[in-house]
Amino acid sequence: MIIIVRFGSRRLQPAKKEKGHSEMKKEKIILLVEDNPDDVKMTLRALKKSNILNEVVVAKDGVEALDYLFCTGAYAGRDQKCPPQIIMLDLNMPRIGGLEVLQRIRADERTKTLPVVVLTTSSEDVDRIESYRLGANSYVRKPVDFDQFTKAVQHLGLYWLVLNEAP
Repeated sequence: MIIIVRFGSRRLQPAKKEKGHSEMKKEKIILLVEDNPDDVKMTLRALKKSNILNEVVVAKDGVEALDYLFCTGAYAGRDQKCPPQIIMLDLNMPRIGGLEVLQRIRADERTKTLPVVVLTTSSEDVDRIESYRLGANSYVRKPVDFDQFTKAVQHLGLYWLVLNEAP
């Protein structure tokens, strides 16, 4: 099940866990595709610390991400007219890995222009090269240090959610 997180002024508040989530506002949604609960917490903390208060949808693997994006499976009732503004995609995940998710996103007319930032611990050149070959907009290695990670997330948020103009 995908977890939808909304940030309040001070506290992290999980939103309703519902199948369709069709009443989604036109706000800029972040889709975080990450299987490691510690990395999810760290990313959410970094977003909040950077005052990026957008709704965050967390998918714990590639299957959940694709179901969310293509409104299939448990998300068959979700309004596809409300795509995420940015997808933060881990590479090493169970069931369907990040590279295959990226390939499917780019192969479909409905999602091929969505910004995808690979956010991973992988330092393998082959992963970076393949990510760009498959159409990643950016490739960022997760820093181990939380302050460095927060700065990286802050820069990503500023660019993709504020400065970038989506098609």
